Amino acid sequence: MAAGDVAFSPDGRELTAAWLVWDVRERAVREVATARRPVRFPYVPGLLSFREAPALLAAARRLVIEPDVFLLDGQGRAHPRRFGLACHVGVLLDRPAIGCGKTLLCGRYDEPGHRFGASTPLLDDGEIIGRAVRTRPGARAVYVSIGHRVELAGAVRAVLACCGGVRIPEPARLAHQAVTRAARSA
Repeated sequence: MAAGDVAFSPDGRELTAAWLVWDVRERAVREVATARRPVRFPYVPGLLSFREAPALLAAARRLVIEPDVFLLDGQGRAHPRRFGLACHVGVLLDRPAIGCGKTLLCGRYDEPGHRFGASTPLLDDGEIIGRAVRTRPGARAVYVSIGHRVELAGAVRAVLACCGGVRIPEPARLAHQAVTRAARSA
């Protein structure tokens, strides 16, 4: 699995992206690839893919290890347009992709149970667009949705397989740290 994240330069003119390849069985980092790109699209709520995807794609092209799935800190189908960052990146890479967002963009759900792995459907206009998933007892749920070439149940299993006792899946947490370091060193 590869988890991706982005960070902006202090002046907001550049974007750094990082992919962290995570071995789920060994629970270890296998590779980190980064790329820096100028920001060419303005901030428009709901259209962050157009700002972030170019840097994420550039960093993905630098990976030596080909991950089986790409995990993004953002939404897939759980997006007002049903096509969030995980969908964009998955389609453009033509690889399986999962969205795992910390913030709800649309839809409603019943609060999942308090135990690890509890989940409930995320619904919008009667359509299941994702699942609210408890990745740590007592923590707020994350929102898992399909990006590309993956089923929702498999996406939830993949997210839960790499949770390490904190709310955010371990590879996503480490990717955030890696991109923050890379952006600061620019």
